[in-house]
Amino acid sequence: MSSTDDRACRFFRRGSDWFSKTGIPSDIVIEVEGQMFHLHKFPLLSKCGKIARISEVSQNVKEGTHHILSGCPGGADAFLLVAKFCYGFKVELSPKNIITVHSIAEYLEMTEQLDENNLLPEAERFFHKFVLHSWKDCILALQSSEGSLPHAESLPIVTKCINALSRMVCTDLSLFGWPMMMYGSLQSPGGSILWNGINTGARIRSSQSDWWFEDISCLGVSMFRRLLEAMYERGVRPVIVAGALMYYTRRYLRGLDRWMKKQGSRDLAFLTVTPAVVDHKVLLENIVSLLPQKKGKSYCRFLLGLLRFAIILNLCQPSKETLERTVGMQLELATLDGLLIPNFSKSDNLYDTDCVERIIHHFLHSQESGIATFSPSSSVSASPLSSSLNRVIKLMDSYITEVAPDVNLGTEKMLTLLVALPKSCRSQNDGLYRALDVYLKAHPWLVETEKMQLCSAIDYGKLSVDACAHASQNERLPHRIILQVLFFEQLQLRLSLSQYLDALDIDSTAAANNAVGHILQRDGWISLIHENQALKVDMESLMSRVRNLEQEFVVIKQNIGRVNRHR
Repeated sequence: MSSTDDRACRFFRRGSDWFSKTGIPSDIVIEVEGQMFHLHKFPLLSKCGKIARISEVSQNVKEGTHHILSGCPGGADAFLLVAKFCYGFKVELSPKNIITVHSIAEYLEMTEQLDENNLLPEAERFFHKFVLHSWKDCILALQSSEGSLPHAESLPIVTKCINALSRMVCTDLSLFGWPMMMYGSLQSPGGSILWNGINTGARIRSSQSDWWFEDISCLGVSMFRRLLEAMYERGVRPVIVAGALMYYTRRYLRGLDRWMKKQGSRDLAFLTVTPAVVDHKVLLENIVSLLPQKKGKSYCRFLLGLLRFAIILNLCQPSKETLERTVGMQLELATLDGLLIPNFSKSDNLYDTDCVERIIHHFLHSQESGIATFSPSSSVSASPLSSSLNRVIKLMDSYITEVAPDVNLGTEKMLTLLVALPKSCRSQNDGLYRALDVYLKAHPWLVETEKMQLCSAIDYGKLSVDACAHASQNERLPHRIILQVLFFEQLQLRLSLSQYLDALDIDSTAAANNAVGHILQRDGWISLIHENQALKVDMESLMSRVRNLEQEFVVIKQNIGRVNRHR
């Protein structure tokens, strides 16, 4: 039918049935999603190879003229558009409907073998000429297809759009650490691109590598995943992929704003379609599966925020393990408030200490792996590992001190936290002692055996002088522990005294030798005698100080004896 008969060939609806005003009785009925299309064989069979084949088979077996199209891409709305095309109506192709039109034309086999101006070749020409080379149109095509086509991300035409987008992103050389000079000096004062001195109206794309984050955040989860996988295959740096993941997740999980810095927004006037409706659980599972191997403070905050959501939404165990392992590999970059994860299980504890224990386990495993990669003789490579370990020790001491006041925190849990990091990696135990003291103060009902179990986690020989002084007078500690503290305090006193005396002997000998040489050169023997007398006075004062220290030592031994007699 020619286009001049369009006015006479109009479609109208009656209930759930569609009819065409041609004045000729319908001789074929096509059912799509429960809607009946009362049409004519000639316009359909001349353009739709699938319907022609179905009609031929039904005539051979005498099944009638009622045919059901199951799984028709785009449903009844898309088939109505095809029917109008077959009857001579002009189909307006656009980025928003191109994937749907292409899919249903391919499904109905509307090829150029039947008609060189058929719907499929027209859609192909429009797609390759206009859509495939435009960033904006590719985004619109992908976003529009998600709501109308099931499993749209698996379609070949969608794969072409995704590959085109990933190629456009990778043309930004700043993604590979190079400066991007796309247009050189061909720029007008207003910022537009000039061609032969003529203002083209096109704007120069931002040189920042995150210019595309907000655009692709309008896509659904499955389409977003496909796009990032394509970027991985093209070699986009993990830091850039991580930025896109963080931006996309922050858009749909608003609670992550407190863990991430606000990011600027671009003008998205061309994205007239509303953002995708995202299932948070599906979103998290896909995001976790795409996480790159990367380290950074903001990235670590992002991971801890994801871990909180994973616990709240009860994500699958492999996803939670992946997050805990990734956090553990960069635990030295975490903060205390990030580790204070509220407990959402049936336990009465305020904080999820089990999760933190698993994170520490992954950290220790990563440290062992890191140490194994370096040669034992390398002293330079050991420093980053030791510095990260020291930061984790301080972080864990602060964490245990923070969770210790929880009255529901059991003794076994507290002991597990105290021994989570090996004693051998600690040079000082002041932080552990402070955390233990806070716990004992918040749990005054503990029996002596429970206190002894907790106190066994601390090496009292690694306490500072101030910590020893506090512990020796701490009534919350068992008496046996106080005796240990006094013993180590005595050892520290002896060590300090011997070091002090050795230092004085060395200083006195060096000073005397220097003085003898100086005096002999200057004043002779008379001056030497006067200097010797002065040295004798200094030695007498030194001996007096030594006797005072010995008296203090005797007093300490007497105190130890009193404590023993008291027990």
